[in-house]
Parts: sequence; structure tokens; C-alpha cells
Amino acid sequence: MMTTRSPSRIKRITIILLVSLVLFICYQFSFLVRIVWFNYYNPQSSAIMRQTLAELRHQDPDTQIQFEWVKYEHISDHLKRAVISSEDANFLEHQGVEWEAIRNAWEYNKQQASQGSERRRGGSTLTQQLAKNLFLSNSRSYTRKGQELILSYMIEYSMSKQRILELYLNIAQWGQSEFGAQAAAKRYFHSTAQNLTATQAARLAAMLPNPIFYDKNGNTPFLQRRTNTIVQRMRQVSAP
Repeated sequence: MMTTRSPSRIKRITIILLVSLVLFICYQFSFLVRIVWFNYYNPQSSAIMRQTLAELRHQDPDTQIQFEWVKYEHISDHLKRAVISSEDANFLEHQGVEWEAIRNAWEYNKQQASQGSERRRGGSTLTQQLAKNLFLSNSRSYTRKGQELILSYMIEYSMSKQRILELYLNIAQWGQSEFGAQAAAKRYFHSTAQNLTATQAARLAAMLPNPIFYDKNGNTPFLQRRTNTIVQRMRQVSAP
């Protein structure tokens, strides 16, 4: 009986694996279609916006997300350079993922957490952050991280660096309900994304790893030091 059932069992397992593979490919293809779409058309929202809005409306059903799309040429060059220097200095060179940066950030954050510190370092490239913000969630799991990596390579293959940065700056979270450079400029400086000064841009970039914390706690000593560091570094980078 073992001999007759064994081929049948192997066949069932093979079919299950093949179906799973087909479903996985179809799932990834659906992401690729949306990435190609967003290469030409601006998103009206993002996965993180929708997740955040749902969470905020548990407390206040009338809560609204603050978001206004701004064309790339209408975003301050200071902010472009500040974000690159702060979040992804090799943005123009890499292909979407920097494995060494991921490992270093993990070790740094683990050390800070053991010391009770709120400081965190992001190991994700701007492309990875865009993938998470646009399509995924803030959950922390290996599955989500793996999907983020796949999406990052898709994005790099499908989009120019300028388009990636334009999308990122428009949907990045900069407060409890503020998304994008325009909303951030209005919220913190009563200005526009186009008119941000170098120091203002550096402060926004410094907020990115933990925007909700700094939205609640204001310009902390660490945030001020980080802002000053970014002002110095942003002179050494260029934007696409």
C-alpha cells in the first residue's frame, strides 16, 4: 500500500506547489502592474495613509488625512538633498536595496533598544520605504520585509530615480495625519514644499525615522542636533 499511495501523495504535493507558485507569480504581477501605473499616474493615497486613517478614526470618526500632491519641480531642492543625505546617501547608485545598511541598522537599533533609547536608524533605502508606504503596512514581519524587497527591485526596474523620489516625497508620513512634503511644510513652517529653507528641509528629513514621535514632542535636543548634521551633509549630495 505504501508503494501505491506514495506516487499519488507526491503528485498531490507537486500540484499544490505548482498552484502555490502560480498564485505567487500572479500576486507579484499585480504589484508590477500597479508600479507601472504609478510611473505615469499620481497615487491619490497609499497603503500607509489608509492604515493610518483607519486607526485615527477609531478615536475620531471625523479625522482626515492631510495630503496634497506637488510636482517634482515644485518641491524644494533643499528637501530633496536633505532626505537623500539623511535616509539614503547612495540613492543614485544602488539598485533598490543595500544589504550592508540593513545589517548595520539592525545592530544599531537592537543596541539602542537594550539601552532604553528612542533613537532608531533606518536601514531601508528610499526605494524600500516607498514600497512599504505605497503598498504594504507598518507591521514588522519577515514576510512584509521580504515583499518589500521584491517590490523595491520592481520599482527600480520600472521607474527613474527622479520618479521614485517624487513619489516618496509626496507620500512619506511627516506627522500623525500629515503625508507628503506640502502638508509637512504647512504643518510645521506655515510654508510650502517649494519654499522650504535648508534648515527647514533638514528638520523634516531628521523627523522621518519617527515622525509621529517628533510631531508630539516637538524640536527635541536630539532632533536639533540631527538637523544640524543633515544641513552639513546635504551640501555633499545631489538630487536627480
